[in-house]
Amino acid sequence: MKAIIFGASGQDGFYLRRLLERQNIETTGISRSGGEPNGDVADWRFVEKTIKDYQPDYVFHLAANSTTGHEAVFDNHAAISGGTLNILEAVHRHSRKTKVFLSGSAVQFENNKTPIDENTPFAALSPYAVSRIHSVYAGRYYRSLNLKIYVGYFFNHDSPRRAAPHVNQKIALAAKRIAAGGDEKIEIGDIRVKKEFNFAGDVVEAVWRLVNQAEVYEAVIGCGIAHSIADWLDLCFGRVNADWRKHVIIKENYKPEYRILVSNPALIKSLGWQPETNIGDLAEMMMEE
Repeated sequence: MKAIIFGASGQDGFYLRRLLERQNIETTGISRSGGEPNGDVADWRFVEKTIKDYQPDYVFHLAANSTTGHEAVFDNHAAISGGTLNILEAVHRHSRKTKVFLSGSAVQFENNKTPIDENTPFAALSPYAVSRIHSVYAGRYYRSLNLKIYVGYFFNHDSPRRAAPHVNQKIALAAKRIAAGGDEKIEIGDIRVKKEFNFAGDVVEAVWRLVNQAEVYEAVIGCGIAHSIADWLDLCFGRVNADWRKHVIIKENYKPEYRILVSNPALIKSLGWQPETNIGDLAEMMMEE
């Protein structure tokens, strides 16, 4: 069996590839920042040729610019919206046996501070959310053409592979440098914000379970447990016996996107998936590596 991962250089692509290789699936990882082959999911001709030539059993679309800011409006549209259409149309024309997975996001839903599930309405509150919502509707259209299109709505997840600017990795790296003798200060927004602290390796296990059944085609993927950023600071700095209050500057007049963002993962758990890594395990993992 064969699989293609678009967006293979990110943390999700890394852990998904390891999972697929354990399943003895021949995997091709594609990324603009280096892959085999190197390529852009926004390039129709490249995507069409790749899917036509490889005839994959699975295609996973993980490519995106993770920022929700307006400055990434065109990049997100190209990678998420355009990339989704490129993949789906190429599969429709040339490889109809292929199962397609589209990554969605928690931030494309209305957030009323209650657990979000598959029935929660969408809310187009950022260019990133707009692209994600468009991707889902495109997936639903092609599903109506009898293609197997799956969507997993990812809630916050991290790993040692997380990019340094992300706040959770920013905190972990700073704590390690301080433990090594550094005396820096880091600036952070509202530490009272609560979100999930999932492990990317657990998340891709949920993706794999989702695409290998035919009863559920869209599911939120998260642990359903929220912790504050202050909790994460306690865990990371606590592991090196440092007081984060001496090293953290709280941004003045900072307005977070949300106060709490948490899932109701009942549906994905009904398929037999359970996260194995809690917030303490994740902190230990990211502080050690």
